Amino acid sequence: MWNKNERKGTVDQAKGRIKQAVGALTGNDKLKAEGRVDETVGKVQAAVGRTSRKVGDSITRVGNAVKR
Repeated sequence: MWNKNERKGTVDQAKGRIKQAVGALTGNDKLKAEGRVDETVGKVQAAVGRTSRKVGDSITRVGNAVKR
């Protein structure tokens, strides 16, 4: 199950790709650059979300193992 950071990161990546496409169609270099930034920020945010989810899952597994 995705957490808040993973969802937001995925949305930002999509938003960035859309901005890049619109910028390419209209010849707007500033919009293309903003899209690249949004996509990169989204990738980082999604990675942070995945990492925090995996750490949380690991802590839960260790906790369950200790309880046994």
